[in-house]
Amino acid sequence: MIDNVDKEPIEKRLDLVKPLFEALEFLPDDLQRSFKDEVTQLKDKVAEENQTYKNEIEKVFKYETITDEMIKDLNTSAEKCKQAKQEELLRILRSRVSDKLDHYWNLVQQSFEKEEIRLGLENIPIILKFHLYAPNIPASERYLKLVSDLFSGKILLYSKTLSDVFSLHKLEIVDKGLQNLILCLDFVHSYCSQINDFIPEKTFTNASLSLNKLSTDWQVLINNFNTALKAMNISVIKELLQTASSINQVLEKFHYCKCEHSMMKSFLIQMKQIPEHNKLMTSFQEEIRLSALVFQKDLISDRTERFEADREQFFSKLSATLQMFQLIEKEFSNKFASIFVFEQIEKDLKMKIEKIKEKLVSSSNQTSPTSADADQFRLYYNHLLSIEKHLQYSDLQIRQTLESAEKSILDKVDQSAKEIPAAKEDFAKVAQCLIRMKFFAENFSMFDTKINQSIDECLKNFRASQGPAMVSQLTMILEGDEIGSRLISEHSVLSGEDWRKRREKMQKQDDLEYVLRELHGDDVDKDTKVVLEKRYAVFRSTYDELIKKYLAKFNPKTEKEPKLDSLISEIKTLIPIVSLKSDKVEWNGSIRDQIPEILAHIFAVWTLKNTQHYNNMRGIDSERAYLLMPHVAQIISIFRIFGIGFKKDATLFGFRIGWKRISKDLVDNLVEVGTGEGKSVILAIVACVFALLGMDVKCSCYSEYLSQRDKNDFASLFQALGIDERIEYGTFNRLCENFLNEQCNLRDKVRDMILQNKNSLDQTNTTVKTRPKVLLIDEVDVFLSEKFYGGLYTPSVLIRDPTIKNLLSTLWNKRYLPPLRSIKNTSAYIDCAQRFSNWIFLVDEAIKSMTCALQSYQSSTYAVKNDRIVYIEGESYVENVVRGYDTIWAYFHENKNGLISEQSLEINVGIILSCGTFSYAYMPKDFSYITGVSGTLRTLANAEKKILAEVYGIFRNTFMPSVFGKSNRNYNSISDVEAVEKSEYFTRIRGQIDTMVNAQRAILVFFESEGRLSEFYNCDLFVGMKQSVQIITEGVSAKDRELFVKRAATEGRVTLLTRTFGRGTDFICRNQQVLANGGVHVLQTFFSKELSEEYQIMGRGARQGDRGSYQMILLENDLEWVLGSDWGKEVKEIKGQTLYQALNNERTKLYEAICAGKKFGITQCEPDHNKSKEFLDAIIGGNMSTVKKFLLEQNLGPNIYSQVSRTVLLMDATGSMSSLLTATKDTVCTMFERASDILKEKKLPSDIFSMQFVVYRNYNSQADKILEVSPWETKGSGLRAFMNTIGPEGGWGEEAIEIGLWHAVNESETKESISQVILIGDAPANSLADVSSKRSCFGENYWKKTKFSKPTFYQDELKKLKDKDIPIHTFYLTNYAKSNFEEIAQETKGRCESLDIRSSAGIDALTNYVTEEVLRKAAGRQGEEAVKLYREKYGKVTFTS
Repeated sequence: MIDNVDKEPIEKRLDLVKPLFEALEFLPDDLQRSFKDEVTQLKDKVAEENQTYKNEIEKVFKYETITDEMIKDLNTSAEKCKQAKQEELLRILRSRVSDKLDHYWNLVQQSFEKEEIRLGLENIPIILKFHLYAPNIPASERYLKLVSDLFSGKILLYSKTLSDVFSLHKLEIVDKGLQNLILCLDFVHSYCSQINDFIPEKTFTNASLSLNKLSTDWQVLINNFNTALKAMNISVIKELLQTASSINQVLEKFHYCKCEHSMMKSFLIQMKQIPEHNKLMTSFQEEIRLSALVFQKDLISDRTERFEADREQFFSKLSATLQMFQLIEKEFSNKFASIFVFEQIEKDLKMKIEKIKEKLVSSSNQTSPTSADADQFRLYYNHLLSIEKHLQYSDLQIRQTLESAEKSILDKVDQSAKEIPAAKEDFAKVAQCLIRMKFFAENFSMFDTKINQSIDECLKNFRASQGPAMVSQLTMILEGDEIGSRLISEHSVLSGEDWRKRREKMQKQDDLEYVLRELHGDDVDKDTKVVLEKRYAVFRSTYDELIKKYLAKFNPKTEKEPKLDSLISEIKTLIPIVSLKSDKVEWNGSIRDQIPEILAHIFAVWTLKNTQHYNNMRGIDSERAYLLMPHVAQIISIFRIFGIGFKKDATLFGFRIGWKRISKDLVDNLVEVGTGEGKSVILAIVACVFALLGMDVKCSCYSEYLSQRDKNDFASLFQALGIDERIEYGTFNRLCENFLNEQCNLRDKVRDMILQNKNSLDQTNTTVKTRPKVLLIDEVDVFLSEKFYGGLYTPSVLIRDPTIKNLLSTLWNKRYLPPLRSIKNTSAYIDCAQRFSNWIFLVDEAIKSMTCALQSYQSSTYAVKNDRIVYIEGESYVENVVRGYDTIWAYFHENKNGLISEQSLEINVGIILSCGTFSYAYMPKDFSYITGVSGTLRTLANAEKKILAEVYGIFRNTFMPSVFGKSNRNYNSISDVEAVEKSEYFTRIRGQIDTMVNAQRAILVFFESEGRLSEFYNCDLFVGMKQSVQIITEGVSAKDRELFVKRAATEGRVTLLTRTFGRGTDFICRNQQVLANGGVHVLQTFFSKELSEEYQIMGRGARQGDRGSYQMILLENDLEWVLGSDWGKEVKEIKGQTLYQALNNERTKLYEAICAGKKFGITQCEPDHNKSKEFLDAIIGGNMSTVKKFLLEQNLGPNIYSQVSRTVLLMDATGSMSSLLTATKDTVCTMFERASDILKEKKLPSDIFSMQFVVYRNYNSQADKILEVSPWETKGSGLRAFMNTIGPEGGWGEEAIEIGLWHAVNESETKESISQVILIGDAPANSLADVSSKRSCFGENYWKKTKFSKPTFYQDELKKLKDKDIPIHTFYLTNYAKSNFEEIAQETKGRCESLDIRSSAGIDALTNYVTEEVLRKAAGRQGEEAVKLYREKYGKVTFTS
């Protein structure tokens, strides 16, 4: 038993020893003695061991402070107790430890409850150390859990407190929360490596959400501040500054505090990026300082002088800035007194205005002002008008000053008018007075109406007092002066003389023999000329007889013009009765035979309706010269238009017999008539004939202004004949749109149908719309231009309604891509469904488009101007462009930013419904007959001639000789065309200007763009000439343009113009000295892409037989578009005598290729055009099922249920890439059509792919041009419309491919990402050194304010795409790009091919390459099979087959 004592637990050993002592009494003495010592020793040993364990335990607990060693000793004691099986002692130990931990826990709880975190943290380590060092004491785990829960709760509480900083009013709570949170997190950080999962990860996740909310809210405040600062929205700025100030102390603590915990550390890094209140205030002060600079500027500058728009913009901005500063002073008191004092600003501004007033008064008081004085007067007057309009300082009495200046000028005019009667027979004095008055009318153009009325009155009085013969003598004196010559042409009493002089210049006006001899064209032979001669003889004799007859009856004393009722009745009896069919012009020999007589009668009406000049000169020998009469070339032109003289194969019993006879048919044909030879008269008379035959006539022109001018010129003739309602003038595009909408306004009909929730349609009455229609074309090259022939009419309707606005707002506020069914559960959708119950299917499709656009709208390049979202097209922003829902969401985005008003948002957002896609090219085919006149038939490319023949059936052309005789233009394409390097370019232009000025000639300098014109005007070479030069651009006011055009052909005059004014602007030279010196010199500083434009610009000089000259000075760099990327090498080889010929040959080849693609560009639009016409017919016919079916198909939203393949097509859009841009536009619909077709055959959804077009340039293009981006589209028509706005420009060796790839990377980071990139270009990417040096063109300060603030390198962007497994397929146009493009494709496992886009085969290849790669991705696992099927089906189909 003694041996078993040691085997028992220590607390039981004494119990075992005690019975031994009791048992000794029963033993014999000898045994008792022998065992007693042993039992006593055992008892003492057990007691001693027991006491030792107790002492070890008590030793720890007798100290107030427990050390790590003590805890470790307790752990050891517990281990010993456990091993010794001292359960009681172990229980005691654990109990004592539990009491101790409970004590510390209570202290911690009390401290944390009192928010005395630091004190509480002093006691927590002991609890944690028991967990770390005393694993044999289980109580430590329970208290660790309590501590963990306490920390978790506090971390979440303090994080939540911080996240509510913007709503809490007691910042001391936030301050305390931040301190405590950092204390907690730092404490946790110190133990996190020792204690696994001390704090649950979920705690940090939720705390991070709170802190991220705080960071986001603060960033939103800063973003809103920056947006308000950009717009200088003072009330918002004040509110945000107050908010920032109120919580700034918290932000300061964020900036200066430290925390080692990773969550807080990351958060503090974010918060340290947020500027404090003082920095925001500094930014505001800086913007105020910059804004105040406008007050230091002169109120008159070169741009405000020359450009009305700039002047209006400057004073509008000045007014807005004044109001802003007034508001700043009101809202911020004198806080910014160191920057501005509003009273002083106004005082200084008023002083500047007073000085302008004084200068105007001084200028108006000039006794005999020169043209330079007049320029100064207009300068001050126009600026004061703008000041009055925008600043409205009534105390400055600006209106009184303006009226006083006007009176001063008109008094001088009146003085001259009074001197005329007093001059009597001193006609030289009369002429002098009239010239002086006309000088005032032209140079003080703001008063021209009043002054010209005064001149007219003076002339009428002169004629009345002196008689018609004396008027003729007066004109002889006037015509010796340039202003006098204009006076003759512009005032009715004298303009007969101008007409007479013009007739005199027409050396061959009545020379039939000359006209027929020089006549060229189709079917122009001896027989034809005999026919034309006979027909002309009939016309001439009839016309002369009618004029003689009706002038004899005319009494100018009692009648204003001859009575023409009987003449008009004769015309109507001559018009044969024809059968009218809506699709055909009935024409036969009897109509053709009547044409000469009909023309004679119509021209007689025209002449007799314009007898005012004749009446004025009646009684003098040459009175007939004052009649407005047609010349022989006009009559022959009209004969040809009506098919006279054309031939067709002769037949006998239905068989051709081998020779041709004169045709009786109406033959579609065109006639070339030179500039200034009377094209408008020809078209007007032709229109009269067709209208009298009962047809509707559309006279089309490239210019709205010229259309309106011609319509007004012949309005009296049309009215006299009773046909004015049958003849319509307009641009090609507008006439076609009117033609479509004449039976019903498509947009209005659809809008009404939707908004009234109709489910049935009334049939439109079409009985009055059955007349055949004739299209008359003015300038066929414009008719075949990209704008018309390549253009699309895409009528769309914006459906606005409160329910729709609410639906859009709901989607915007969610800003994610919710399933359609979840949207359908919203009240906004339910309201729409009730409102548009018959059309909810269109709303459903719109929602698909809306939600997709929500993810990508910011990639579209737009700007905010005048409270509108605008897009750049060419050199200017346009407001009337809507790029789908990208534009709608841009309105919401900028409204949120404070840049778009609520009113603008209400007006400009809604559901967009497409009502069809009509091709302008196909609309003329609906006309029964097409004919016209043009000044540039000879310049048509072969492909254009082929289009006219094959598409419109116009096979025949006639070329009329000039009635002014041989041209007096001095031009030699070998010696007068040169290409120079950039360093010489402006020097050569300036040198040519100096040559012309010194020769006392006039020079017109045409530039390709306003940007290039401004570059030349502002260069150092031109500084000394700035004041004397004229600038004519679209930004110049109409009044100034009119004056500058009149002045342009005067001695030593220099006029800089943009290419727009190279067509249709008449620079008439009336200055005899200029003509004697060689006439007007035309200098073209760029190489036209079309020969017709070159001819038109050339034709601005040497007009109507006058002398003149023409020259081209070209910049070598600009020839990249025609010579390709190897232009540097090419231009050196062709310089000299072969330059023009080589350039023209290349232009011709290029243009032929473009035209070949153009033809098929419209062929691909034919199906959509025909479907759209069927839709229009259904609207008219009331066929609602067809209407609904079409609108659904036309407005199908993108596929939001299947995985959609997204392809970025990245294209170089620099100077050499015009072929690529045109070809892409012309083929994109084919790409979509073919890809959809193949997908259907593979039984895949046809809408599982979308494309985005992106064009890049280089750093010599500004931020809005270096990268232009289309919306994501699932239809080719949208991308085609986008490409219509893109033109080639810029270029600088290696190009900014890195910018395009940067955009692709950004798109890849969106929710939808991208599937692939297709890169097409002719130059490699910029090197790293290129990026740095080229960005210096505008400077880093410029780029930093744009989205391209950070420079990038193509290899960096390439790696990002490569890491995402996004392939880049590259297609290089030249070997120059080959190596780089191969590298890019190889790096990303893409395809690389050569592409010759300057040929029709290249256009085929472009279509195939792009479509194949789209299919390869879109078809997924079936990609290779889809490509194989595509090649089998379309591999042999070409654009030239």
